[in-house]
Amino acid sequence: MSPAAGGSAGEGRAADEGRPAADGRSAVEAFTDGPLTGMRVVDCSTVVAGPGCARYLGDFGADVVKVERPDGGDTTRAMGWRDPADDVTLWWKYEGRNKRSVVLDLKDPADLAVMRRLLATADVLVENFRPGTLERLGLAPADLIAANPRLVVTRVTGFGQDGPYAGRPGFATIAEAMSGFANVNGEPDGGPLLPPIALTDEITAIVAAFATLAAARTGIGQIVDVNLYESLLQMMGPLPGAKALLDYDQPRLGSGIPYSVPRGTFRARDGRWVAISTSAESVAQRVMALIGLGGDARVADFASRVEHRDLVDGTLAAWVSERDADEVLAAFEDAHAAAAPVHTMGDILADPHLAARGALPVVDGVPMQGLVARLSETPGRIRWAGRPLGADSDAVRAELDDGDPR
Repeated sequence: MSPAAGGSAGEGRAADEGRPAADGRSAVEAFTDGPLTGMRVVDCSTVVAGPGCARYLGDFGADVVKVERPDGGDTTRAMGWRDPADDVTLWWKYEGRNKRSVVLDLKDPADLAVMRRLLATADVLVENFRPGTLERLGLAPADLIAANPRLVVTRVTGFGQDGPYAGRPGFATIAEAMSGFANVNGEPDGGPLLPPIALTDEITAIVAAFATLAAARTGIGQIVDVNLYESLLQMMGPLPGAKALLDYDQPRLGSGIPYSVPRGTFRARDGRWVAISTSAESVAQRVMALIGLGGDARVADFASRVEHRDLVDGTLAAWVSERDADEVLAAFEDAHAAAAPVHTMGDILADPHLAARGALPVVDGVPMQGLVARLSETPGRIRWAGRPLGADSDAVRAELDDGDPR
């Protein structure tokens, strides 16, 4: 159960053990609440972006049927760190949560027929094959929608369903390089940097979930075309316009941004790091006074501080370096200015604010992020972490044989 529903999710490992709910129903049968209750999502995507879209829908009540290939299932089942308790990857437990696992070989005619029957009962299909693959498998979206006029087919790719790059493989690294993100990310005297997390995939997952819900609300079967490249490009804000109209290329500024100085991370005397920002003029003036630059005409407004970036950043860095982090944070709090400690994951796990909000529930023994948002009257819930490969194949097939009693 998510914090929004009043507790932590999946204590112990009850989901995989099939422990019944309080009213005697199984964990899967009890998954009948949330604002998306009644929506069935078939997720045949893999890795992060597509599965992340389906995960968001499942978190808010959709019945997500994860269709996996028989030779190992979703890629995240073999990717990254493993839970020492059962040797299951943490990526799978996170991306596979709130999903039922069904094994189907879409190249096998009998399994393909099961897939078509399943899609006839679905509201959403999420897939991330290269453009044309779904059609070659005999699952052309136009045919699926003709058979099920309410079906939304969400297609997540690297570059979209058309255009010169459509056939290229979709990898987040490529999108991060081509979207302009890597070019503006890094230190002034260093090279472009890629993000050290699955940033593009996670952003695209949110974009895909939003677009899927927008499409589903119409009740009209249609195709949702979402891609990594354009999803990350959205994060570039006005930079395309700045280049086109002003011939402005944003330089690499480390943690800085072009239009507000100071903004960055600074090392305190005790070795801890502090993040500082002054995005409001009144705040900036209080910080200038705090560090000894009050009344200096060179830092009188946004434009002058940007012009004298080295002076401002250098003065602030020296000021922070002469104090322990707690002293720096206290001084900024007294000045009503924005500063925060740079948290490690250990700090995050111990953060009392996150604990009070239940933002890192323990799901089947694994701490993970809770719901992306709270709904006051119809909250979502986390029921279980990623389930064993094919754990729900028999149950889903039986539902289809029984006429899908949803």
